[in-house]
Amino acid sequence: MAAQLVALCIDANDPPGLARFWAGVLGWETAGDPRGAVVLLPDDDTGFHIRCLPSQERKTGQNQIHFDLTSTSPDQQRETVDRVLALGGRHIDVGQRPDEGHVVLADPEGNELCVIEAGNRFLADCGFIGALSCDGTQEVGYFWSAALGWPLVWDQDQETAIRSPHGGPKITWGGPPVAPKTGRNRLHFDLAPPAHGDQQAEVDRLIGLGASRAGMGEDEAGRVAMTDPDGNEFCVLAPR
Repeated sequence: MAAQLVALCIDANDPPGLARFWAGVLGWETAGDPRGAVVLLPDDDTGFHIRCLPSQERKTGQNQIHFDLTSTSPDQQRETVDRVLALGGRHIDVGQRPDEGHVVLADPEGNELCVIEAGNRFLADCGFIGALSCDGTQEVGYFWSAALGWPLVWDQDQETAIRSPHGGPKITWGGPPVAPKTGRNRLHFDLAPPAHGDQQAEVDRLIGLGASRAGMGEDEAGRVAMTDPDGNEFCVLAPR
């Protein structure tokens, strides 16, 4: 049995504001959270929530994870870009070439996202969130495949991608060179132990796969902070 990806968490200086932005982009509903977060609830096969968590830290450097949003036509790509801009996003330059078909944007707190052009074959069978695109090694792709029990759907030239057997977005890693981390990742995963599973047993399993503990124990909510083989933070939640 593997862990379940419960949420993609986004550290936010203004969680309600950032949640409103992403709810408007994705068309998802929002809900409150006991941790002071605002949760976005998927209405498709995405399979995980998005949690905007309160944080006082400001963004520094490029994120290790960003959204790739898909398009079925050039008109839809333009509509998505216009919607992002109308909701408070902006165009940014991360070194993309002028001839590339995707549009690089940032949300109101500077988190990068891409609106992918129509006809992208790699994301052709995915929904609106086509992928969580990550900066990372081949090793970390293998780790997350084993951690979540998601099969590899791409493994070539040290680039990897996995996808849930139930569909939803792909998670991709671009391989070397991997940009150095600039502090704690603003986007990170929350995992739950397998159904009826034990949190400590799951932590031990993940350590056996190459993860490490990031703290001395559980926090006040019972979460265990960990890092994957590339040093990216994630949490294993307490069973409910």
